[in-house]
Amino acid sequence: MDASTHTSTDETSLRYHGWRIVLVCFLLATFGWGLGFYGQSVYVAELQRLHGWPASLISSGTTFFYLAGAGLVVFVSEAIKAFGPRSCLIAGTCAMAAAAVAVGQVREPWQLYLADAVLAFGWAGTSLGMITNTLGLWFDKKRGMAISLALNGASFGGIAGVPLLVAGIGYFGFSGAMTVAAIAMVVLMVPVILIFVGRPPAHLGAVTLSAAGGPSPTQIRARALRDLGFLSVSIAFALVLFAQVGFIVHLIAFLDQVIGRERAALAMALLTAMAVVGRVSFSFVIDRLNQRLASALSFVSQAMALLVIINLRNDWALVAACAVFGFSVGNLITLPALIVQREFDPRSFGVLVSLLTAINQITYAFGPGVVGLLRDVSGSYALPFYGCIALELAAAVLIMIRGRAGGPRDRAVW
Repeated sequence: MDASTHTSTDETSLRYHGWRIVLVCFLLATFGWGLGFYGQSVYVAELQRLHGWPASLISSGTTFFYLAGAGLVVFVSEAIKAFGPRSCLIAGTCAMAAAAVAVGQVREPWQLYLADAVLAFGWAGTSLGMITNTLGLWFDKKRGMAISLALNGASFGGIAGVPLLVAGIGYFGFSGAMTVAAIAMVVLMVPVILIFVGRPPAHLGAVTLSAAGGPSPTQIRARALRDLGFLSVSIAFALVLFAQVGFIVHLIAFLDQVIGRERAALAMALLTAMAVVGRVSFSFVIDRLNQRLASALSFVSQAMALLVIINLRNDWALVAACAVFGFSVGNLITLPALIVQREFDPRSFGVLVSLLTAINQITYAFGPGVVGLLRDVSGSYALPFYGCIALELAAAVLIMIRGRAGGPRDRAVW
């Protein structure tokens, strides 16, 4: 089905073809985060159980995966421009499926790094950079809502995907479960992409895919890295995601010692659920908000929640603080793209979002390791969690620095 055959471009209409692309991206995010992001915790546990390898060895493969993926996601915008969104989505799907099979077949440490390299290609083609760039071809005024709704698939990948993967391992074994997951992804995603993803509306696709007469993507990236407004966004969100990912990875280990495994699991589940609630709630108003101020308030709310988590020992106060922290989790991967959309020329959107995603991913790849190192050095989680608070508050100040004055989209493609 070709989107160009639809005469209506009213993004508020439920009949607008773009909402089908949102559904496609929701499903893509479910598999992408289920197998690429949340699945990492399953792979670490299973490979350690099967082969007895040190956790540090397996975790270094995870860091390699994030860094390699960050290097690839920079070029997502150019890939979509060269090959079109349909081909790129199918390529990402097939790469993620191949990586899932490869992870299940790992027998030697070098094979793990090879599988993680393939997984990095799959992650670049199914995660934030691909989804925001794809939706940018169909949405302008409702882009914030579209991205927010689609990225609920990321949370669904953690809520449903990981338990299904664990259940599949119990039934099929690790290798069998990974193969079944790969087949399920290809069988579902490829037909859906072929049916629903066609040409974007001419008035959006032409602007986003083509920057005739403008600078090249390399020039856009170089100039962005010298622009105060772009740097304030990229650095602020990099600091926050470093703190957020580092905290979440270690949350169960911290709470297990304080309130027990059962309530620790409840707190984690509530945090994930609140990420969905926060993202859906914000989706209806996010396009009308002062997005830098909304980001700063989100950072501060997470810092205050961390302060409660560090200092209180009441079971339900800790669970409630995790819920408050979780409310902002989902929006922090949506807001950067929307700030770029509002403040920069639309022709640079894809390139800048891909660059921003790569910067964030490179940074947060080290979050869990640094938090763990500081915990081992200090003997408790107080020091690393206070460090996370400091990063959140510093980011809240930094995000309010806009750079050159002007109205929305006041920066051209330079």
